[in-house]
Amino acid sequence: MIAYLQRKQHTLGLLSQQLGRTQRGEYINPRVIDGDCHGAPIEMLARYDALPHLAQALDAPVERLGPRAPQRPVWFCGVHSDPSLPDLADAQWAGVARRMVAATGLAPPGDSDGCRWIALRNQDRHVVIVATLVREDGGIHNPYRDAFRLQLECHRVAAELDHLASGPPPTPQVKEYSVPIAITAEPSGSVSAKGAGDDLSAALLKHAGFQQIEDWYGRRHRLPTTTPTADRAAIATHAAEMLRAARYRVDLDPSLDTALISTTANPLGPYTAGAELLRLTDRIRCAENGSDLLQTVDHLLHPEHGALERVREALEAASEQITDLDDEAYQLADRFDVAAEFVSAAQSELVGSEGELGRISNGQESGTEVRERSTGRSGPRSAALATSPAAAKVSSVLGAGAVDASAAVRPSQAPGPRTR
Repeated sequence: MIAYLQRKQHTLGLLSQQLGRTQRGEYINPRVIDGDCHGAPIEMLARYDALPHLAQALDAPVERLGPRAPQRPVWFCGVHSDPSLPDLADAQWAGVARRMVAATGLAPPGDSDGCRWIALRNQDRHVVIVATLVREDGGIHNPYRDAFRLQLECHRVAAELDHLASGPPPTPQVKEYSVPIAITAEPSGSVSAKGAGDDLSAALLKHAGFQQIEDWYGRRHRLPTTTPTADRAAIATHAAEMLRAARYRVDLDPSLDTALISTTANPLGPYTAGAELLRLTDRIRCAENGSDLLQTVDHLLHPEHGALERVREALEAASEQITDLDDEAYQLADRFDVAAEFVSAAQSELVGSEGELGRISNGQESGTEVRERSTGRSGPRSAALATSPAAAKVSSVLGAGAVDASAAVRPSQAPGPRTR
C-alpha cells in the first residue's frame, strides 16, 4: 500500500475531475464513501449536478478565514493497494481514509474542530481523500511531514491486512568509486578539488562551497578566492566527509585536514579571537619597558584596527542582525546596542593614552640613566629601584642606605608566563 500527496488550489475543479464524467472513461462508478463536513449531507451533495454545493461545504472554513487562508488550501491524497492482492470493500477503504486523516492530524478522533474531508472511490484498489487545511476553529493545519506520516500509516495498514511481502527486502548495491577525488592546497594558496567527474560528486562539492570550473582542462572545482584562510581547511574537511559518506575515495591534503591540524596553535579551540586576545594580554604582562607596552596596547586602542573597535562593530552588527531576524526581539537588540555604547565610552576614555604611555616610557628611561650615573649601581638593580615607588618613598624618608637594604630584601617582580 502506497500513498501520494498533493496540494491543490480549487476544490470544485478537483471534485469535477474525480467524480465527474471523463472522455476517456477511466473512472469506474465514482462515489463518495465517507467523510466529515460537519453536518453537510455529503451523500446527497456527491451527485455530479450538486458538486458546487459539495465544494462549498468543504470550503466553508476557508471562506470564513478570508485573505488569511493559504493560497492552496486543498489537501489531496491518493492511496493505492497492491494490484496483485484482492481489492478492499468500500467500508474497508473508508476505514483506511479515516486512519490517514487521523495519522496526519487533519481530523483526529474526537476533535470537533478538525478539518473537513471526504473519501471517494473511482478506481479499483484505490481511494482518494480530499480535505481543506483550514480547521473549524480558524486554525491552519501544517502539512509538514504529512507524506512521511501517510506512508508510515500505509505500512501499518498493510501489515494488519497481511499485504506485506513475505520475502526479505532486497539488499541495495552500494556503488564504489575507484578514481579518488583529490582536494589539495595549491602553491598559490587556493584550494582545488580534482577528479569529481560525475554529477553527484559535483553537487556535493558545490554544497560544501566549491565553485565549478569547466574549461579545456576538464571539470574542476575550486574554493572562491574570497574564502577566509581560516575557513578553507574546515570547508575542505567537510567536503571530504560528505564525499566519503557517498562512498567516494578522497585524498585530502594533510594541511587541510582539521583532524590532523595541531590544536596547540589555538588552545581555545574555535574561539580564535579569544586566543588572540589572550596572547595580547600575555604580551602586555611581559612588557619590559614603556615602549614595549605602548606598542602592545596599540593593538587594543587603534581607532580603526584595534580590538576595542572590532568588538564595538561586532556588537552593533549583532544588534542589527537580531532586528532583521526577529522584529519582536527589540529588547535583546537594545542590550547589544548598550554594550556597544559601553565599549565606545571605553574608547573615548582612553583617547590620548598612547601619548601618555610614550611620556611614561621616556621619563622612565631618563630617570634610570640619571640614577645609574649618580649611584654607579648595576643595571638591573638600578632599574628596579628607579621603577619602584616604594623604594623612592623609603629613600626620601630613611636615606639611601635604607633603600639599598629594601632593594636587597625585596624579591624580583619580573613577570612570568600567564597561568591559564
